[in-house]
Amino acid sequence: MIKRILHHFAARVLTAGLSFVVVWLTARYLGAAGRGQVSLFVTDVAALVLFIGLVGGSSLIYLVPGRNLWLLLRPAYSWAVVVSGIGALLVGLLRPVGAAYVGHLAAVTLVQAWFSVNTFLLLGRQRERAFNGLMTLQTLLLAGALALAFGPAEWREVPVFYYANYLAFGLPLLISLALLRRLPDAWASRRRRRRAVARELARHSRGAHFSNILSFANYRLGYYAVAYFADARALGILSVGVALAEAIWLIPRSTALIQYVALVNARDKQEQTYAALRGSRLTLLATAAAVLVLAAVPASWLAAVFGPEFGGAQAVIWCLAPGILINGAGMQASTYFGGVARYGVNNRASLLGLLVTVPACLLLVPRLGILGAALGMSAAYAASVGYLFWHYRRATGATWADLLPGWADVRWVLEALRQMSRPETKGRV
Repeated sequence: MIKRILHHFAARVLTAGLSFVVVWLTARYLGAAGRGQVSLFVTDVAALVLFIGLVGGSSLIYLVPGRNLWLLLRPAYSWAVVVSGIGALLVGLLRPVGAAYVGHLAAVTLVQAWFSVNTFLLLGRQRERAFNGLMTLQTLLLAGALALAFGPAEWREVPVFYYANYLAFGLPLLISLALLRRLPDAWASRRRRRRAVARELARHSRGAHFSNILSFANYRLGYYAVAYFADARALGILSVGVALAEAIWLIPRSTALIQYVALVNARDKQEQTYAALRGSRLTLLATAAAVLVLAAVPASWLAAVFGPEFGGAQAVIWCLAPGILINGAGMQASTYFGGVARYGVNNRASLLGLLVTVPACLLLVPRLGILGAALGMSAAYAASVGYLFWHYRRATGATWADLLPGWADVRWVLEALRQMSRPETKGRV
């Protein structure tokens, strides 16, 4: 388990590094206002992809171990076509965006959703190397395309980001299809069986994915509030602070994703849960260390790296830091309830967070601007995670000592590092 987590974490670190390059490129070459427009487009795409996940989200990982993957892929692809088209049109009606924006939004959403479906299917079959490789390739292509366009080509406009996404998701999509075809599943054609699996997929996806939609609202409703009450420049500064802070989540997300795959494939769910508790505590310890390091970064460094407009992102990071740590801890509990198909707990936790997010956006953003949005996010995370932990302890019988890191975990890490540094053990670790 630890080895798989480390491999996955290494891939996520590389992906996060490339994502940082994307944030830096869009901030440095497009400015705060351009970065704000890019952030709003990314948020729109993510929102539509989440609704696409109502039939074919992460529940594919849960269902694919015992089912024909082609029976799952077809309804997921079809639903993606419907939502990407209708969703993009609704965005065009709700906000003053042009026809070109609507077209790019629909197309990028569709390609990204199909790619997401394929990678979930591969991960559900425990093809973790393929999953990590595809995710890394996607981010590498996006960063590389933007670097070439903004640098040698000197094409420094927001639409460049749209075109870069076609390449970044289109090529990995084709590769992922080729990898799926190599799996032993036969192309299923029985219509009755297709309908039964499609209904099962929709039922599981609605339960499993509803909390993701609510969580997304907690994460990004502040973006829309800032865009409405302030402007694109303020949103650009907020997005840089949020991107840096949320990059820390690659630590708990790496652990949680591997634990989720192991949990859904385990015969004894309770035994698998207890086996992962030390990993969860060490994950929380690493997350806390990363939060402290990021909070110590001076505003002058941020301005030097991203541009003079982005020094204000430091205050955003400070306001987000408590929520980033708290939500990182909650990912472990959320993973457990998803793995045992108790989606209602995650849904109620996310709904509780949303009940905090909405008034926070309406009350804090008009008064405090981007800092109000960041404070609202932290408050929402605290409310959701508090509810999750209460139910997680009841479900697993774990004590606070089982969940929270202590000196014993610190000593374990130090001893492990000592063992790795010894010449006679380097070859065996």
